[in-house]
Amino acid sequence: MQRLLIRQCLESEGMRVLEAKDGYEALELVANNAPDFVFMDVDMPGISGIETCRRLRARDDSADVPVLIVTGADDQETIDLGFEAGATQYITKPLNWPLLGRLVKYMLRSAENLQELKAKEDHLRYLAYYDHLTDLPNRRSFTEQLRRNLVNCEKTKGQMGLIIIDIDHFKRINDSIGHERGDVVLKRIASRLQTCAAEMGPIATEFPGAKREYPADVFALEIARPGGDEFSLIVRNPEDLDQLIGIAEHVIDCLSEPIQIPGHTLVITPSIGIAVAPDHGRVPEDLLIRADAATYAAKAEGRQRARLYDMTIADDSAMELAIEGGLREALAGTGLSLVYQPQVDLFTGAIIGAEALVRWQDSDGNHVSPERFIPVAERSGVINDLGDWILNQVNKDAKQFAGQLPSKLALAVNLSPLQFNQSNFVERLTTTLKQLEIQYKIELELTEGAIMQSGNDSISKLKQLKNLGFKLAIDDFGTGYSSLNYLRRFPIDTLKIDRTFVNDIGTESGNGIVNAIVSMAQALGLDLVAEGVETAEQAAYLRERGCYSLQGYLISKPVPIQELVKLCQQDFRAQIGLELDD
Repeated sequence: MQRLLIRQCLESEGMRVLEAKDGYEALELVANNAPDFVFMDVDMPGISGIETCRRLRARDDSADVPVLIVTGADDQETIDLGFEAGATQYITKPLNWPLLGRLVKYMLRSAENLQELKAKEDHLRYLAYYDHLTDLPNRRSFTEQLRRNLVNCEKTKGQMGLIIIDIDHFKRINDSIGHERGDVVLKRIASRLQTCAAEMGPIATEFPGAKREYPADVFALEIARPGGDEFSLIVRNPEDLDQLIGIAEHVIDCLSEPIQIPGHTLVITPSIGIAVAPDHGRVPEDLLIRADAATYAAKAEGRQRARLYDMTIADDSAMELAIEGGLREALAGTGLSLVYQPQVDLFTGAIIGAEALVRWQDSDGNHVSPERFIPVAERSGVINDLGDWILNQVNKDAKQFAGQLPSKLALAVNLSPLQFNQSNFVERLTTTLKQLEIQYKIELELTEGAIMQSGNDSISKLKQLKNLGFKLAIDDFGTGYSSLNYLRRFPIDTLKIDRTFVNDIGTESGNGIVNAIVSMAQALGLDLVAEGVETAEQAAYLRERGCYSLQGYLISKPVPIQELVKLCQQDFRAQIGLELDD
């Protein structure tokens, strides 16, 4: 009678109902019919509802199906067992029939929304890990591939080859036939490289969203396009150096064949550098330095050739030591300064925040790029002193201009992953804060990778930072893990959309990833800041999708604190496409 009433209740809500007399039949029905929803009693013939639920969740085709269990025991133990087995929700007897129908419809709608979010997450992950032009793994993927393979190399005491492929004089191609046709050439190169690699062995890609995986202890090749006209091959477990050189020479032969595009016959040539782990490096930075050095040597020797790194090739070690020494002197002197890039509210045109960025002018008056000295600071440990200096300088600037800056202005400071993941990071930061008198809200910006490295330890640190009064932002969001799961777990306030995706607004991939990030942020109640905004069209697109604020050259380049004060007095509604009041 109970089953009949349940069936009638659900059918009255427009649902088609399939019945099973026991748990075994239920499992068979699920396997053959792919239901949208499962409703079962805890007490069933054959196997219990809890065991049936557990077996459902073990199947790939029913892992996400919402499951409602009904129990006559309103005790916590039974309910906990149901949830542990994978139940989505429970209801107790006697059944409230109007409530049952509404509950099922609500669970179905929630499941649909979750599937939409997961689809967006999957799309986001694909866009984050693959180059949209060539469909090859991108720089983020390459970095993870390299780090993972080096770890495996260390564990197995084996070898790994890194092959860097740089296309000779590619700028000439873009300059002569245009970037659009240049992109066509890059696609052809990528396709040839994939074909060439497949001729030499299995192609493996292993990272979130990967298409194909092979065991780490077998010979395989991993292809990527780190950027521009550069491609890479990671060769797992090569037989010897001769095999690596043979692979590189085969790549040269494949890529040097003429490329036909409408109106043009092009002959492109690659220069290739090879480095081998562990002989030439045990960490990604060292191996990359030596592979790049070998590539430069190949170009210097005439191009269209492969060069294996050896001790005759000068690497960057001396330059790195010089940078480290100069940076330590700058910390003790006057070579460092801060500039601030304003963040503007997309709905009011007012400046609501600014990101502090460090600049360095060496003793010879030359500006050293942060992309050059920040990695050196991290590898040398100077990054901790540099982080302290930045916070102290932000404090000095804010204190000096306290009466001239908006009282609710948020000042954003970047944190290095190395800083964040040190065991004494929070204690060190607490000590620094006691010496400061910052009157403005400080927002700490971390990358996705930084907080993912330590799992639960990261959660603890983030909570401590929140308790200290900091706002927390994920910088360059979309280039890393981009997972709903960690966003739910971590106490984050703000997502910053990476400039590469903002730059691609107007394209399918750019619009897709921006829309996915906005949807994720809105679902989780997070603020959004878009980086690298340069046009009013980009600003309008972001505002229409619900993005809260932006920073970029549309408003201003990074400027000294004195210029930031002046900018805070301006109205930026016109620049971002808002109508001015009459």
